[in-house]
Amino acid sequence: MSAPKTAGQVHLHQEGNIAVITLDNPPVNSSTDAVRRGILAALDAIDLSQTKAVVLTGAGNNLMAGADLRELENEPTEPTLPQVTSALESCPVPVIAVVKGHTLGGGLELALACDFRLADAAATLGLPEVSVGVVPGAGGTQRLPRAIGLPAALDMIVSGKPVKAAKAIELGLVDQLLSETEAEAQYTEILTYAQNYNSGKHPLSQREVAPADEAELQAQAKKLISRSRGLPAAAAAAEVVLTAGKLSFAEAVAAERSQFLALRGSQAAQALRYLFFAERAEPYTPSQAIEPRPLKRVSVIGAGTMGSGIALCVLNCGYSVDLLELNPDALEAGVKRIEAELEGDIKRQRLTAEKRDALLARLNPTQDINSVAGTDLVIEAIIEDLDVKRSLFKNLAERVDENTLLATNTSYLDIDQIAADIPNPERVLGLHFFSPAHRMPLLEVVKSAATSEQTLTTASAFAKRLKKKAIVVTNSWGFVGNRLYAAYRRQCEFLLEEGASPEQIDAALEAYGFAMGPFKVGDMSGLDIAWRMRQQTADTRHLRRYVGIPDLLCEANRLGRKTAKGYYLYGDDNRPQPDPEVARIIANYRAENGIEAKPFSDEEIQQRAVIALINEALMLLSEGVCQRAADIDIALAHGYGFPRWRGGPIFIAQQMGHDALNNALDQLAAVSGKGHARGDANLLPPNADAAEE
Repeated sequence: MSAPKTAGQVHLHQEGNIAVITLDNPPVNSSTDAVRRGILAALDAIDLSQTKAVVLTGAGNNLMAGADLRELENEPTEPTLPQVTSALESCPVPVIAVVKGHTLGGGLELALACDFRLADAAATLGLPEVSVGVVPGAGGTQRLPRAIGLPAALDMIVSGKPVKAAKAIELGLVDQLLSETEAEAQYTEILTYAQNYNSGKHPLSQREVAPADEAELQAQAKKLISRSRGLPAAAAAAEVVLTAGKLSFAEAVAAERSQFLALRGSQAAQALRYLFFAERAEPYTPSQAIEPRPLKRVSVIGAGTMGSGIALCVLNCGYSVDLLELNPDALEAGVKRIEAELEGDIKRQRLTAEKRDALLARLNPTQDINSVAGTDLVIEAIIEDLDVKRSLFKNLAERVDENTLLATNTSYLDIDQIAADIPNPERVLGLHFFSPAHRMPLLEVVKSAATSEQTLTTASAFAKRLKKKAIVVTNSWGFVGNRLYAAYRRQCEFLLEEGASPEQIDAALEAYGFAMGPFKVGDMSGLDIAWRMRQQTADTRHLRRYVGIPDLLCEANRLGRKTAKGYYLYGDDNRPQPDPEVARIIANYRAENGIEAKPFSDEEIQQRAVIALINEALMLLSEGVCQRAADIDIALAHGYGFPRWRGGPIFIAQQMGHDALNNALDQLAAVSGKGHARGDANLLPPNADAAEE
């Protein structure tokens, strides 16, 4: 092997008659100015008279995991990625890409510009640009359809979902899988393949696009765009992909680049980049360096829907789990739920039967509370009753080591009261999972008055291993997520009282990008849950504006999907249908309370709901509930179906300007009535914490 002819982030080695270009920009070989210049310099430095083929590979685990998103904050500089892909394609000798690790975005566009693609069996390939608000900008929307056909390319690009190497070879995205897995042996295999390669140049730009049914493509694009919930880049991506075969390659690539440049500075792209960096920041930083305690064994108390979901989540991440439930029938049902979920993963080919069996071998279902002895962490997921939880924690404290972490999954109860009279209260905290716990990514790590930095550091490391988006919050009613959602739902009930219908409010907010409207969510969760909570606070109801419509529905046994009727009617297909009876209940309520219904536009509904979220976010900041302002936006995006491309209430408020924000807060206060607390716009940070990362 010759000495490298280039240095820095790209290296060129000559291995006999094979030139090897290695990207070396840790940790993931992301595309930067220096990397792009390095690739072009390496191509220029190759002695073509002594070279049969070029190998493009990456140091470490990846070829290239995409662009450095910080570059998108500024105007593009040369050399651009399209210039690099063009240079790879026009190289006089064949270029063989080695696809490994995460080969995404610009990394896959580099590979598509090569003549042949070898892939490590563990590689992941994709063009996820829509997830950060743009479209592929270096020929990906045109080369991918030529490699795998329009239907598959449309699905990959508009959804942004990557594929594994096995699927990639099935699609024709890669040409051959590498058999070796150890680095040195794999390198030898790559060189041997390149030395034996005799197939010449095969640029995808010169390949015809396989014909596909236009009507089917349009229907597929419409469905994919609908799933994106209004993400602007999804529609733009579909439009550009569908030009493949209709325009010349050069014309289509120019259209792609135009869309990329138009989207990169859009508010949606800014919002998505903001969340990208916010989610990757550490959720908690102690005052001094602290090593998290090692956790090997976790005990979950309660085998209901939440408890069994938590147990499954923890099992999936390699822990041994005791699932404790005193009721034998409930314990059996909890274990069956876990087994059913795993069977579903096997059917979806996400899990093998062998891995399922190994996972279940780490599950210890038990009715014996003494089984918690020797565990490292206990997570309680029983009924929301303060006295019952306090009794349980006292019982646990008598049976576990003094350093065992004790966590409650409570949604609303006061953790300080739960921890009262517990020895070593610094080990007590909240771990608030969201249902279903094994799927929902949000985890609120709740700090009580006594919780130590050691405990929070350990909990943060635990959350990371669970692959959760964790936010650290202080002990307060509803913490962050539920409190935000309560303010949002309350404002939607005000709109309902004032004249909007459940159907219009849901439709308006779904059009805004929410996964589901608030009244559909209420029906799905069960209207009796919120009803019981309202009954518990009936003595203070006179202190605030109160909408009685939800109570009337519950009194009529309209409890949501569980009774096949709530705000909507539900048939055998479980799809919500408007119900004239609900309209009658609402109309009668307005008449009895002297309320004259007024019309609302969808935009007015959206503005009221979003400003209510912003106002509550400001209240959370004023009370110091959050560690970081961006945690509010993370909570809504990952726990409540808020559209990622909108950023979140903190991000939106920052775009509004001080005067506009204050005017909106004043208008919200005016329409919200008695008991409304107005947030302070001055508490809004000038730039979101995550955007400064």
